[in-house]
Amino acid sequence: MAVPRKSCHDSRVTTVLIVDDHPSFRASARALLEAEGFDVVGEARDGESALTAADRLHPDVVLLDVQLPGLDGFSVSRRLTAHGSAPVVVLVSSRDGSDYGPLITASGARGFVPKGELTGDSITRLIRS
Repeated sequence: MAVPRKSCHDSRVTTVLIVDDHPSFRASARALLEAEGFDVVGEARDGESALTAADRLHPDVVLLDVQLPGLDGFSVSRRLTAHGSAPVVVLVSSRDGSDYGPLITASGARGFVPKGELTGDSITRLIRS
């Protein structure tokens, strides 16, 4: 008999693509989000692979590191959110959001969460805003 999964505080499970160049952060974020009912459908390690994965996987949310090799997170976010059916982009960084000022808003991302404060609730609040 299957055990019912939590569904990230909603009747529909939210799919997530995690984009970060550090495998340890991707693994930690995956474990945290899956434990809170999110369905992590993929991971990417740089900006180009993030765009490819988002196009292939169609996630509801892209958890996107600001500092990536090649295309940075702000550029990736602008490209992902340029279309009407874009995923919700949530930027993350080990630095504080105030370090990036208006770059966050200009990127088209829904918001920003410091990596140390990442929780399912922080993602859910941004999805619903």
